Amino acid sequence: MIGTALSGVTFISVPGAVGKGEFGYFQFVLGNAVGFIIIATVLLPLYYRMNLISIYTYLERRLGPHSYKTGAVIFLVSRTIGSSLRLFLVAIVLQRFIFDAWNVPFWITIVICLVLIWLYTHKGGLKTIIITDTLQTVFLLLSVILSIIFISRALNLNVSGTFEAVKNSSYSKIFFWEDFMGTKSHFLKQFLGGIFVTIAMTGLDQDLMQKNLSMKTIGEAQKNMFTFTGVFVVMNIFFLSVGALLYIFAAKNGIAIAALKTPDNLYPEIALNHLNVIPGIIFMLGLTAATFATTDSALTALTTSFCMDFLHFDKKADQNAPELVRKRHLVHIGFSVLMVIVILIFKVINDDSVVNSMFIAATYTYGPLLGLFTFGMLTNRAVMDKLVPYICIASPLLSFFIKSNSVNWFGYELGFELIVLNGLITFILLWVTGKTSVTQTRF
Repeated sequence: MIGTALSGVTFISVPGAVGKGEFGYFQFVLGNAVGFIIIATVLLPLYYRMNLISIYTYLERRLGPHSYKTGAVIFLVSRTIGSSLRLFLVAIVLQRFIFDAWNVPFWITIVICLVLIWLYTHKGGLKTIIITDTLQTVFLLLSVILSIIFISRALNLNVSGTFEAVKNSSYSKIFFWEDFMGTKSHFLKQFLGGIFVTIAMTGLDQDLMQKNLSMKTIGEAQKNMFTFTGVFVVMNIFFLSVGALLYIFAAKNGIAIAALKTPDNLYPEIALNHLNVIPGIIFMLGLTAATFATTDSALTALTTSFCMDFLHFDKKADQNAPELVRKRHLVHIGFSVLMVIVILIFKVINDDSVVNSMFIAATYTYGPLLGLFTFGMLTNRAVMDKLVPYICIASPLLSFFIKSNSVNWFGYELGFELIVLNGLITFILLWVTGKTSVTQTRF
């Protein structure tokens, strides 16, 4: 869970974003924590009670086959985009600081990463992922702690001095209460966005939920979620502290941040070009560990979802038949190729911090999924099942239109809470087009 959730985006982009948003991201993290608790107490009991393998089969039982397929497609699209953005981040670092020296094209850098991931997942399957994710998570956690130590030493600070330097810096402000209407950084916007983005990106995500559903009992799964929540909050405090120290170091050593093009380049720039060899090695270990742990898990979840939800492997007598194994491998390779394409597209259009881009994308792609599950759990109404795919396309489009004009119309700047609006539009459209059901009940 830790290795998958704390990706290269967390490792690089969260520290880099401190320069623009200070510690305001922690408001979003607090919302994440509440979201994890809701998942543990509301969604996990539902999934266990229904004995689900793919969580999207809930939609089939509650709303219908078109709703089920729509939910699965939303996950495939959302997870492909999210995982591609995570891999994009480590690829641009490897490209800029390593492969550019040998004039290696960017797309080959991406392919090298995916081939390495494919080789060890193909060789050992899920058992390999469990072992490698554990090792990668250890490297990730060690890297961020050691980074703080190395940067502190470079600034001639001891433990208490490091704490005071971060606390007294201009970057340590956490809570923002000013200008609710005109800014994205207001506490309520960040906090509510954090709750619902987490419910959607974790609780309605096959990748992260299949880890919990592999537990023997609901009690073990809930214990896993509660423990993970605590570690997640603490680790984000460390990442934000790294960010503050990086900007303090940059100011002291005259590093031109504007010349880096994006704040995502600050951490690798200092670790690889301004500290000695050991911090650079530690940084690269942490970055690659974080990204590989996320990407291998995502590719496995995407393959599982497609094989179960569209090829119906769960209904086959022998899921290890040679023909089915060959199809699984082809699906796995297919999603790897799709990731390469998405990354290359994003490289052309991206002009923002990757962490912001990833969560903005999530507000559009996961919003309809949030609306579908909420409608299923809170109402007894039936839906016009054949209309559901069109509703789930219309909702993000309407959300984008409202977001584009919200400042002019209402003087209100929409942030991550856009996912709530997106889900609400889906809910309303399902309600308006639906009808009272006497046969379908909530699960």
